[in-house]
Amino acid sequence: MKFTLSWLKEHLDTEATVEEIAEALTDLGLEVEGVSDPAEVLGAFTVGEVLEAEKHPDADRLRVCRVLTAKGEQQIICGAPNARAGIKVVVAQPGDYIPGIDVTIQVGKIRGIESHGMMLSEREMQLSDAHEGIVELGADAVVGQRYIDYAGKNDPMIHVAITPNRPDALGVRGIARDLAARGLGTLKPQVTEPVPGSYVSPVRVTLDDSVSEKACSLFLGRMIRGVKNGPSPAWLQDRLRAIGLRPISALVDVTNFLTYDQNRPLHVFDADKVSGDLVVRRAEAGETLLALDEKTYTFEGTETVIADDNGVESIGGIMGGHASGCTTDTVNVFLEAAYFDPVLTAETGRKLKINSDARYRFERGIDPTFTPEGIEIATRMILDLCGGEASEVVTAGAVPDVARFYRLNSSRVSSLVGMDIPEDDQIRILTALGFGVAKEAGGVEVWVPSWRPDVQGEADLVEEIARITSLTRLEGRPMARAAGVQRPILTLRQLRESTTRRRIASLGYNECVTYSFIDERSAALFGGGTDAVKLGNPISSEMSHLRPDLLPGLLQAAARNQARGFGDLMLFEVGPAWTGGEPEDQLFLASGLRVGHTAPRNAFGSRRPVDVFDAKADAEAVLAELGAPAKLMVLRNAPGWFHPGRSGVLSLGPKTPLAVFGELHPRVLDALDVKGPAVAFTLFPMALPQPKKSGPTRPALEISDFQAVERDFAFVVDAEVAAEAILKAAQGADKALVDSVSVFDVFAGERAEAQMGAGKKSVAIAVRLQPRTGTLTDKEIEAAAGRIVAAVTKATGGTLRG
Repeated sequence: MKFTLSWLKEHLDTEATVEEIAEALTDLGLEVEGVSDPAEVLGAFTVGEVLEAEKHPDADRLRVCRVLTAKGEQQIICGAPNARAGIKVVVAQPGDYIPGIDVTIQVGKIRGIESHGMMLSEREMQLSDAHEGIVELGADAVVGQRYIDYAGKNDPMIHVAITPNRPDALGVRGIARDLAARGLGTLKPQVTEPVPGSYVSPVRVTLDDSVSEKACSLFLGRMIRGVKNGPSPAWLQDRLRAIGLRPISALVDVTNFLTYDQNRPLHVFDADKVSGDLVVRRAEAGETLLALDEKTYTFEGTETVIADDNGVESIGGIMGGHASGCTTDTVNVFLEAAYFDPVLTAETGRKLKINSDARYRFERGIDPTFTPEGIEIATRMILDLCGGEASEVVTAGAVPDVARFYRLNSSRVSSLVGMDIPEDDQIRILTALGFGVAKEAGGVEVWVPSWRPDVQGEADLVEEIARITSLTRLEGRPMARAAGVQRPILTLRQLRESTTRRRIASLGYNECVTYSFIDERSAALFGGGTDAVKLGNPISSEMSHLRPDLLPGLLQAAARNQARGFGDLMLFEVGPAWTGGEPEDQLFLASGLRVGHTAPRNAFGSRRPVDVFDAKADAEAVLAELGAPAKLMVLRNAPGWFHPGRSGVLSLGPKTPLAVFGELHPRVLDALDVKGPAVAFTLFPMALPQPKKSGPTRPALEISDFQAVERDFAFVVDAEVAAEAILKAAQGADKALVDSVSVFDVFAGERAEAQMGAGKKSVAIAVRLQPRTGTLTDKEIEAAAGRIVAAVTKATGGTLRG
């Protein structure tokens, strides 16, 4: 949003400097991105007087002029046809920068004669496109005076960054209202005098049922006949040029002016080019329009358009059509002031890739109740500048009802913001901002003005009071703290998230933070990609669905790293995933991914490809840190994105999975362009039962004074028997004596079958026996070994290998 200081003063009676205004605006939440002072560009140019002008001896079109300047008489060569003795001109001295031609002039020779400066045209000063001759000043101009002081162009321009929640600040009057509330001046009253219509408009307007309910709830228009369209007055052109807009004609300049002055986008049709009446409707698929930007747009059938008997004439709330646009030959115009839905306007603008001042304002939400007043202001300006005769206003639809009120407890300002502001000051601030305030028992009742769609509750009212008061008044205060040891304030989820993140990082993984949105194809690989998690307005086609798992993002990150030559990776992420569109469908997960090898290439043979047991060991390490039991069930029902024979589920019982681990399916790796081997795990930290509220966090440490004994057993079992079944049977053979059981060898394959029979394998386990009451005798050891062999035989059908 750009405006000049003089423009602001049309609405705000103030003596504040531009520096004070800029500082106040930033403090009010309207960040000033820059202040452009014309003196920086035009300040060096001064008034001069041409004393003599003679023809150049070697050039018919050049004149050798003797010019009285701020530095005395100078000789300047000029090619302008109006260079003559007796006129006052704008002079640039050697060393001055000329913005219109991007040149710093110096003393030079033109056809053998020295020239000490330059007399300037409007285009060379970037004031307009006029370049037929040099600028001629009035006789009252004083030689040596700065040109910007004489011409009144010493008007700073302020550029403000407007946040999407403040559409009211997209008009100069809205900014003036904020400054007046802060106390930097008084908001000038704005009285709109309706223009009486002298005839019935020959152009009527109707709202089609497809748009009247939401897309365009109000359309006002009126005919103005007999206008004379030409260049707008200098004051209007200067204001538009100051903010970077190019003046076009009086009719168009009026609409551009009110867009910035009142945040009221308008449009004017050449009424003689409109065939029949206008109808606001939904576009038909395949319809086209050559717009004012001279580009042709094709509609899908969801856009809101304004059409006549010939077809589409304008894109509602965004841009008018070229065919019905106003030119210098326009005599009769139809003025439009309408209210278009913000969301639908934004969707249309994005589909058609059109960025216009009208779209920028409509999609943020203009004041719908100002529409009748806006058309009256525009009508008055057109009649004043172009003449003509106005018809009665044509009305289609009704002004949307946006009235709402909220109760405000004055103490809420202190509790929410931490500032003690008296109730009378709160009422004064809200009143100055245009809110209606009435004192009620137990607080105040506040009516929200129609130009503030962002205010949706008591907290927003508090925010308005705080920002006008200035958040710089906030003072640091220590928080009250009760005596004694304080109870923990972190939730169980926060504690587990922190613990999980630290433990995985300690294993050597690098943390990633990936987007929560992924493409449909990748989501489908991990059981997602349904309509329940599809975004209604995605950022891009690669971010169309909520992720069902953390692994897609990690695999995509791995693919990008591999493409850049990094093959061995350990990545992890802790965050949410979604199985559906409801709040209860959000999961809290932690995933780790290993790709490549366990070590860099070396001469010691320690490098090997990552395998399923690396993922299992990492998952068990993290679960142990979270307090999971040491003995967990290992199930084979891992989801489909894991290798079916090289994956598993660590579960606390058959129905409480705590982690999934294993090699990733080759199909998934191919789809995401990841070169294997790749193993991964996914933890469900919140699936662990909550810790007991009382008792020690860890069991008591038990250390036996008696010598432990280890015995090895090799069992011949069917090839389908899981090693886990053997371990569990051996562990349960004597729970008091058996301390630990582990597999240390598996002999399987063709060689094993040749020795032990078809479909057989050998699994060797190590069993540690830890006595607690006395040293074990050989007889006791043999008895324990017998119980272990019997238990394994009963559970698996295996036999002791000879």
